[in-house]
Amino acid sequence: MFSIGVHSRSLVHPLDSRWKDYEMRKGFTRKPQADEPATPGKNYITRSGLERLKDEHRFLLTRERPAVTEVVAWAASNGDRSENADYQYGKRRLRQIDGRIRFLTKRIQAAEVVDPEAPRAGQAATRAFFGATVTYANAAGAERVVSIVGTDEIDLNRNHISWVSPLGRALMKSAAGDSVVLQLPGGTEYLTVLKVCYERISVEPFREPPDPRPRRRDSLADTNRRKRDETAQVVKERRP
Repeated sequence: MFSIGVHSRSLVHPLDSRWKDYEMRKGFTRKPQADEPATPGKNYITRSGLERLKDEHRFLLTRERPAVTEVVAWAASNGDRSENADYQYGKRRLRQIDGRIRFLTKRIQAAEVVDPEAPRAGQAATRAFFGATVTYANAAGAERVVSIVGTDEIDLNRNHISWVSPLGRALMKSAAGDSVVLQLPGGTEYLTVLKVCYERISVEPFREPPDPRPRRRDSLADTNRRKRDETAQVVKERRP
């Protein structure tokens, strides 16, 4: 399916300042565009990662979309739609929400849940596959720990990398003591695998925004009415 590049002896290759920046950012994965499937076929994912997708899907479908639809209807009632910023923004936001809902629906339907904590035997317990947490070092001796997860669970702050990213592919099927080759557009890097284990992978849960309803701006009629009321109140207060 792809070249893994595992070697039985350690290879030494000087690394420059690209290591931290390039390998940890570009070597992880690219972000899926719009509602394009992140990977064809099955969507391997952890259970907590799948729950996060479902939570976001539920929020968009039952909370945010109805709220934005309400605002669009309100804005449409205020007059000329071609010059109505609330209406134009609302319609654009609805298209974005619908695209995201379609994307999430596809990803959830294609989900294949893998439990990193499930009992494993033989090579499945000692080699890196989906759900593994791998400790490795570069040629300069700098160590890093990454967890191999699904394309919908990437989190660089937690060192969660995609199993189809260049780094994920390079580490796949490796065991402690192996040296692997990381092929990048900028050159070749050589990594030494120090440890492979399977443990709980903590995925950041989906957090609802404090208020999904877009802020409504007053229509011209509302603004004029409020100004008239304020002016009338001032005049009333100044009368003897």
